[in-house]
Amino acid sequence: MKKAKGHHRLVTPSEPPNPDIEAGSASSASRRLFLQRMGLGALLAGLFGHVYAWVRSLFPNVLYEEPRRIKIGRPEDFAEGGTFLEERRLFIFRERNTFYAISATCTHLGCTVKMILLPQPKRVRIGEQTKEERYEFHCPCHGSKYYGDGTNYAGPAPRPLAWYKLEVAPEDGQLVVNLDESVGQDFRLTV
Repeated sequence: MKKAKGHHRLVTPSEPPNPDIEAGSASSASRRLFLQRMGLGALLAGLFGHVYAWVRSLFPNVLYEEPRRIKIGRPEDFAEGGTFLEERRLFIFRERNTFYAISATCTHLGCTVKMILLPQPKRVRIGEQTKEERYEFHCPCHGSKYYGDGTNYAGPAPRPLAWYKLEVAPEDGQLVVNLDESVGQDFRLTV
C-alpha cells in the first residue's frame, strides 16, 4: 500500500486516485486560508477602531472654555473704588465716570491676589513717577506684592498684573471686558 500525496488515506495499488478527495482538500485549504484572512482582518479592524477612538478622545468636539469677551454689568452697578468679580478673577475700578480692569491672577503661579486697602495713602515711586497709593494687591500663596496699579514690587512675581480692555456694549450699555486684549496701565474708559 502506498500513501497518496496530501492525504492520510491509504490507497491500494489496484484502486485509482480519487480526484474528488484531492479537490476537497484543496477547497478545504482555500477555505481555511480565507477564514484565517477574515479573522486577521477583523482583528486588525477592531484594533484600528480602538486606536482611532482613543486618539479621537484627545480632541473634544466641544470647547469648554468660557468666552473671553464678557459683559460684566452696567456702569452704574459699580461702586466707587474697586469691585472684585470672583468668578472672573478680575478687579473693576471706578473713579467717578472712569473705569479700568486689572487681573486678579498672580503672575508667579496663578494664585488669586487679594486687594488690601491701606490704612492711609502712601507715596511710592514707580519708574519715573511718584504716585499716591490707597491699596495694594498681595498674593497669599508665595508673598508677591503689587502696587495699586498692578506693578510688582516684592516676592517672586516676574511681571505686573495684566490690565484688560473695557468697552461699552452699544446694544445695552453694559461694560464689556475683553480678556484677550491686554492694555497698558494708563488705559481708562470714560463713560
